[in-house]
Amino acid sequence: MSVIAFAQLLLPDSPYAMWVRGELEEYLRLPDDGTRVEVVGGEIIVSPAPVYAHGGILSDIHRGFERAWFTDDDFQWRVVQAINLDLIEIGDGYVPDMVVVQKDIDAEKRAEDVLHLHPHDLALVVEVTSSSNARHDRRPMFGRQVKPTKWSGYARTGVPYYLLVDRDPRQPGVTLFGEPNKAEGTYESLGEWKFGESVRLPEPFDVEIVTDAWKPWSS
Repeated sequence: MSVIAFAQLLLPDSPYAMWVRGELEEYLRLPDDGTRVEVVGGEIIVSPAPVYAHGGILSDIHRGFERAWFTDDDFQWRVVQAINLDLIEIGDGYVPDMVVVQKDIDAEKRAEDVLHLHPHDLALVVEVTSSSNARHDRRPMFGRQVKPTKWSGYARTGVPYYLLVDRDPRQPGVTLFGEPNKAEGTYESLGEWKFGESVRLPEPFDVEIVTDAWKPWSS
């Protein structure tokens, strides 16, 4: 399950600084089995490798972009999964399920063999929720204590679009967020779909994603 860093854990530096240098995972002695370590709101979040259905959804999204690419020689978007995203403005480090970048940026980052991308490199970020860490992907829960999430972090650093695929059986569906308000760390909802409906991402993407095989996680 997802684990938040213990308050008593003594680190030689801040979690973010160690994450950027690639030291945090080794310091925590995490297994090399697909486990992800992120820094969200200054807290260490450790998540297990995603299940097969989670990866299948990402493959379907990737396939939607590939279809558009194959039918349009001028299609400018490229898709990359599980990259390190350095949110230096807020001192967080995420590993998004998927990001979409312009083809020129894709070529540049490949040539430079970079370790991290930054929010200004992205056009769209995609997260697919898992039962262990869904709350970190959604908008913060407003109550007595509001903790930052990746949703607010993406908005605060100006990522233009955020596609959230929520597999929670209580509220399954897909939401496209946009128009980030950096000062408030919020997005506007631009579109919502149920599983089984075709997701049509508007311009500048103009991509259709088939969701017929998407299902909530097993409760």
